[in-house]
Amino acid sequence: MDYNAFLIKYAEIGLKGKNRYRFEDALVRQIKFAVKRVGDFKISKEQGRILVEAKDEYDYEETIGALKTVFGISAICPVVIDDNSEFEHLAELVCAYVDKAYPDKNFSFKVVTKRADKKYPMNSMELAANLGEQLLNHFPEMKVDVHNPDVLVHCELRTNVYVYSVEIPGPGGMPVGTNGKAELLLSGGIDSPVAGYMISKRGVYIDAVYFHAPPYTSERAKEKVVDLAKKISVYTGPINLHVVNFTDIQLAIYEKCPHDELTIIMRRYMMRIAEHFANEDGAQALVTGESIGQVASQTMYSLVATNEVCTKPVFRPLIGFDKQEIIDISEKIDTYETSILPYEDCCTIFVAKHPVTKPNVNVIKCSERKLDDVIDDLMKTAIETTETIHVS
Repeated sequence: MDYNAFLIKYAEIGLKGKNRYRFEDALVRQIKFAVKRVGDFKISKEQGRILVEAKDEYDYEETIGALKTVFGISAICPVVIDDNSEFEHLAELVCAYVDKAYPDKNFSFKVVTKRADKKYPMNSMELAANLGEQLLNHFPEMKVDVHNPDVLVHCELRTNVYVYSVEIPGPGGMPVGTNGKAELLLSGGIDSPVAGYMISKRGVYIDAVYFHAPPYTSERAKEKVVDLAKKISVYTGPINLHVVNFTDIQLAIYEKCPHDELTIIMRRYMMRIAEHFANEDGAQALVTGESIGQVASQTMYSLVATNEVCTKPVFRPLIGFDKQEIIDISEKIDTYETSILPYEDCCTIFVAKHPVTKPNVNVIKCSERKLDDVIDDLMKTAIETTETIHVS
């Protein structure tokens, strides 16, 4: 079956009342961004739907793949379009569609209709029943099953007539750009790319900060993070990735602070620097890939200690996920194989043998005072020497 158009369905956007047009416009914008790399398409709003029409030849699978990366889409429906809604013509159209789409007619079916024009001579139930009757007359081997059909034949009467029977699940969520911006603390691990994906699924633009520690981490470790940013940018849109040289700060912490507090103190300075770039990028929040109890720095006590240095909210989309759930999503979004490449990041290089799991904020602050003579200059240098990479 050759299709020249796709009818795009959305879910949550339909609940937005008077503001719905803003979310629809954002969805149209994101669809245009996604499909421009696979072909030339016309994108338009169509009374509760978005219509994607091919202007030229295109690759069906590539187009479906591109549309599956657009948050806000609940279903992708390859559709046949006609401008004549008279019943006789409509019946011929539906029968021709079924005949071409299903060479083997030995299946059960149900016709589902929607009418944007309520002045149409038949109501939706009458139209569905009459179209079903026409299908049975043309294809007696088919059977009606209104409860559990093998095929749902949809016929929607809007500006045009749309006939389809396939609904390919979309990613759901909200269109990116409808719910502000956040700064993602991105590492080379499994969790943080998934966190970026999850927060973007709620309509949030992201930029990212990566903490690099040469020579203890290699250039390949940095390339790995850039590759991860590219993979999630397929879903999130372009990302400004700030690569911070964190080596001198880590060495100072290692030399001057108790070793069981290394990870917590290091995380606190990461959050401070990430918040600096969040302010520069116009982000309203920070995002991390932390999950309660996964490692010592992610106990409830540790999260409280790292949060304490932030004035912006810190979102943790994976907070209640177990590791396998996170891995499953990373495999779905194609970041897992990159994340497990053996190039360590700065967090794994300077990890304590016996890290504190119940840090006391006042004790941590006292330990940080040992850095007073150097930390301001080190922070200033780290920020000023940051490399920003535009990833898309």
